[in-house]
Amino acid sequence: MLDLEAYKSAFLSYMETSIPKKEPRNLYEPIEYILNLGGKRLRPVLVLMSADILGGGHQKAMDAALAIEVFHNFSLVHDDIMDDAPLRRGKSTVHEKWDINTGILSGDAMLINAYQLFENYPAEHFKPLAKLFTKTAIEVCEGQQYDVDFEERDDVTIEEYLKMIEYKTAVLVGAALKMGAIVSDASEEVQDKIYEFGRLLGIAFQIQDDYLDTFGDQALFGKQIGGDIIENKKTYLYLKALELAEKGSSDQLRHLYTIAPEDPTNKIETAKQIFSESGAEQATLDKIKSYTQLAFDHLDQMEISEKGKAYLKTFGTNLMNRKM
Repeated sequence: MLDLEAYKSAFLSYMETSIPKKEPRNLYEPIEYILNLGGKRLRPVLVLMSADILGGGHQKAMDAALAIEVFHNFSLVHDDIMDDAPLRRGKSTVHEKWDINTGILSGDAMLINAYQLFENYPAEHFKPLAKLFTKTAIEVCEGQQYDVDFEERDDVTIEEYLKMIEYKTAVLVGAALKMGAIVSDASEEVQDKIYEFGRLLGIAFQIQDDYLDTFGDQALFGKQIGGDIIENKKTYLYLKALELAEKGSSDQLRHLYTIAPEDPTNKIETAKQIFSESGAEQATLDKIKSYTQLAFDHLDQMEISEKGKAYLKTFGTNLMNRKM
């Protein structure tokens, strides 16, 4: 097993040699552009890590890792169009740099390219990989639709929110780990348990991301603190505060999430105060710990090497202790 940076480096080298320059350039150049914008590369690293832990070897998992990364970036291209976002990782989004039609078409090509990568595997791996990928892809789309729907609703429940982040974020984490298990010929029981480990850790990861957006260190987090409050996003923090706060505070919070002041400083600080005083801040931290522990419980039940378990547990612990 390698360290995370070594997996990332190996993946980036493979991606660089596997994305050929093709014609027409206005279709393929945006694909090269978005894939080279950077990012943590968490999902492909998980595929490679899983394959090493389960004995298949990370080189065998490279095409599955690339498929996950291409699909993830396809979803970002289309999400940016839906959100009318001007920037991605500090650079112009694809539809801003080119145009909306190019963004749509290049994104479509990326989705197809992701499926094509599974053709590099033998039949006994191709079928379960493609089946898992299809299930995951439609769930990500469903999660995105839930997220869009929630923007127009004021009656979103915590259960609905958790389902949304499971589909939009967590299932892709679970799928990445399971793909590594598939190409390693792991048992179906191990495949299912490592998927559950990833899914549960993915939910914890997203709740923590919401938490850091409000209570993180801006210098470390890399983007404006309070962005979710400015955009009136109904995160776990917000929904839990509505549940726990006294009526006056919950009414004030609801009102804050209907306005868009030119200077959002007071809005952000007031919302943070309500989150803290209502107990929602601590409840959110407790929920992150709860999902992380559930993930570790599935890990403990896995019939894999103790070294592999320790590696995954360290990875999960470090992920949950991050400040950015």
